Amino acid sequence: MTENDTAGEQARREQDLVDRVLRSFDDCQSPRLKELMQGVVRHLHAFICDVRLTEAEWQRGIEFLTQVGQITDEKRQEFILLSDTLGASMQTITVNNQAYGTATEATVFGPFFVEDAPRVALGGDISGGAAGEPCWVEGTVRDTEGTPVPGARIEVWEADDDGFYDVQYDDGRTAGRGHLYSDTDGSFRFWAITPTPYPIPHDGPVGKMLAAVSRSPMRASHLHFMVDADGFRTLVTHIFVRGDELLESDTVFGVKDSLVKDFQQQPTGTATPDGRDLGDQTWSRVRFDIVLAPAGA
Repeated sequence: MTENDTAGEQARREQDLVDRVLRSFDDCQSPRLKELMQGVVRHLHAFICDVRLTEAEWQRGIEFLTQVGQITDEKRQEFILLSDTLGASMQTITVNNQAYGTATEATVFGPFFVEDAPRVALGGDISGGAAGEPCWVEGTVRDTEGTPVPGARIEVWEADDDGFYDVQYDDGRTAGRGHLYSDTDGSFRFWAITPTPYPIPHDGPVGKMLAAVSRSPMRASHLHFMVDADGFRTLVTHIFVRGDELLESDTVFGVKDSLVKDFQQQPTGTATPDGRDLGDQTWSRVRFDIVLAPAGA
């Protein structure tokens, strides 16, 4: 048998296996499930054949996924971290939030959202005592035609100056999160804290993977938003701090140019928009005008 014949026979055997695995789903009663399973098989086998995966490498991969499962519990979702750091979370969001006119771009949800965050009034403070520099956030909620959207529910959450969300502490605190509603003219405003960079949890297998490939676990500074209003597609997004050196290397690939905003630093003694007395503290301010796509878009 010639070298060409041998290569051809090898390719035939590999394709024969793929075809047999694909046919094993022929009796699946759900067309969508069948499509998903066959798609996974095609891409997984293509990967194995493309990189000529060794048995030792496959075994190491299984061990890695086992470790991801073992560290996952009700407080820590290592599979989400893995999805995030491989860009799979961001790609799923991109696929499911189709571009629509001037609608604000979506980005990753993250693992630290909490239901039933406290309501704050317009101009209120979501910090709840979280450490950090005060930040005045204001903007509007509108549709893609520029019409104000009153009564939109705006959920906001963020890490403190030490890089931790409230749920990462053991004392049951609620801080750095809240919800409010847009005014009759679509406007909103509240106090938060100026976002700072922080690492994703990196003491587990995902952290070891990042270290092995010389990648940082750091996230660029950001403030989370989730905006919901009747008749509109729910928006999950962040805003990022212009000038942050991590914008190009955000470990979960969440940064989009349209979401990078100017957080303008204000010197000590600068008058605040609502007359709040901050004493000798510096503070920042940022504007974020939100545009919602229609439901079903």
